[in-house]
Amino acid sequence: MSVSRVPPSPSHFPTGGGPSPHLSLPPSSSSPSSSPPSAGGPLSPAAPPPASPVKISMQEHFAINVCPGPILPIPQISDFFPRFHAFPISPPTPQRDKQDTKNKEQDREQDRDREGDRDKEKDREEKETLDSDDDDTYLGTLEFNLLFDQDNNCLHCTIHKAKGLKAMDSNGLADPYVKLHLLPGASKANKLRTKTLKNTLNPVWNETLVYHGITAADMTTKTLRLCVCDMDRLGRNEFIGEVRVALKKLREGENKRYNMGLERLAQTREGNTQMVDQSSQLVEEERGRILVSLCYTMEKSSLVVGIIRCAHLAAMDSNGYSDPFVKIVLQPDMGKKSKYKTSVKKKTLNPEFNEEFTYEIAHDQLAKKTLEISVWDYDLGMSNDFIGGVELGINAKGEQLKHWFECLKFKGKKVEYWHTLTQQGAPNSD
Repeated sequence: MSVSRVPPSPSHFPTGGGPSPHLSLPPSSSSPSSSPPSAGGPLSPAAPPPASPVKISMQEHFAINVCPGPILPIPQISDFFPRFHAFPISPPTPQRDKQDTKNKEQDREQDRDREGDRDKEKDREEKETLDSDDDDTYLGTLEFNLLFDQDNNCLHCTIHKAKGLKAMDSNGLADPYVKLHLLPGASKANKLRTKTLKNTLNPVWNETLVYHGITAADMTTKTLRLCVCDMDRLGRNEFIGEVRVALKKLREGENKRYNMGLERLAQTREGNTQMVDQSSQLVEEERGRILVSLCYTMEKSSLVVGIIRCAHLAAMDSNGYSDPFVKIVLQPDMGKKSKYKTSVKKKTLNPEFNEEFTYEIAHDQLAKKTLEISVWDYDLGMSNDFIGGVELGINAKGEQLKHWFECLKFKGKKVEYWHTLTQQGAPNSD
């Protein structure tokens, strides 16, 4: 719509003589009766009077041409500069901006809800994958068999294979081996390990490891810990994962097969558990055990004492091991014929001796004797360290008395017993 200025006329000006702030619109050009005004003077008297013009204020005119839509209040400059006020005032926001911000906030909330639902679905999927019994887990699985032989007090652990182990070397493979520990107990005294297989993530060992001196009471309190590690020649061996089996769930004579997923426990927790295990173990178990056989033969009128093996001995050397040997003395002292000593086994806490010693003594005198057995750690150029001892005789108690009584009762029969080493009965000198 075009706007043109109309020539001044008495009807268009106020009585004061000043110009009007309104603009007048000419009649529509489509009307046939209207004719343009002459440039030089007043309208022709023959022309009809013009239609009354539409009056529009200047503010409305600029609002229509510049800002189409509803007319909004114009904010003042002082609204944008709160420092001109005694207290801060936030500038007024148009309704249209308020609606836009509300819509944006609603969209953001919807996006957040969608992202939260997606995160929940991901967490559920991860939990399902962790809880699943799939063989291809992140750390891998370990397959093994356990058999408890109560007659011989042995626990047989057959390590078959592992599958899908985590790659530990730069070539994407590993050099795995398996370590076994009985908890609670000293780590090196009851540690067994398999051979190391090179450059594989699916090793096959088929190797049997045996724990000796395991009683039925141990099966109710002990836990077997199997650790899979990666051997590193240049650095420290790396821990891959472990499994634990409570031996109380294993029945006597049952050859049970396990296929368990490896778990990764924190290294700090591993050290703490070892400290707890060592503090919780019994005092009698700290020094180890010894397997002794007794047999009285009537043909030779002699007592045959067999030192078969020791298990879980206490470590006496700085390297965490001992160099054990066994001394036996038949009391009261009978001179040199009453003292015997086994060979020394180097750097071990589970020595196997299989040595026998004979005492020529009448059966009726044997009831008055006491057999003292002591285990020592051999030190070159220094005094030997006492590890533990046990006494068998009429004055003994518990398993020691039972062992001695059966030897006297069943003549010609070899009777074997496991005995716990204690501090009692330790000789004063080597």
